Amino acid sequence: MCLAIPGKIVSSEEENGIRVGRVEFGGISRTACLDFVPEASVGDYVLVHVGFALSRVDPEEAERTYKALEAMGLLQDELGADSESS
Repeated sequence: MCLAIPGKIVSSEEENGIRVGRVEFGGISRTACLDFVPEASVGDYVLVHVGFALSRVDPEEAERTYKALEAMGLLQDELGADSESS
């Protein structure tokens, strides 16, 4: 099963002709391609799958998703794995 996760764009820039940004997912920050969402800007929430932002998402929906992931223990697992690799 594939899963897209909402994240908040915290920065945006162009690298080699591709628009990329740092996207924060409930405390985890990753780089994502923003080319598929030209209307999205810093502060917006986007749905990200395998490093590509696919669409903008409402902040309330993002919060509901974070709470569901946390309730399932999935967000904490990822935060723990991220801390260990840093």
